[in-house]
Amino acid sequence: MTQISSLPEPMADRLSQLRHAAEKMEAAFLSEMLKAAGVGKPSESFGGGAGEEHFASFLREAQAEEMVRAGGIGLAETLFHALKERENAK
Repeated sequence: MTQISSLPEPMADRLSQLRHAAEKMEAAFLSEMLKAAGVGKPSESFGGGAGEEHFASFLREAQAEEMVRAGGIGLAETLFHALKERENAK
């Protein structure tokens, strides 16, 4: 893994942007997977309505972002390397 901090400033900034984009993509993917698994699904017994459903999406997104910070499933790393290769091919 390339140490971004040891690279020239413009290159380090660009790689940092690519890594951030890859992590956001993994978080969005994980959020959708959590949704499909029923995480945050409103409980029938309390019936919180549309508000509860809307705020459940915030919970899923926060959980997905935390999963990525904890190492995720490796999707961000794969995406980062693909984006970096594409950037180098220009």
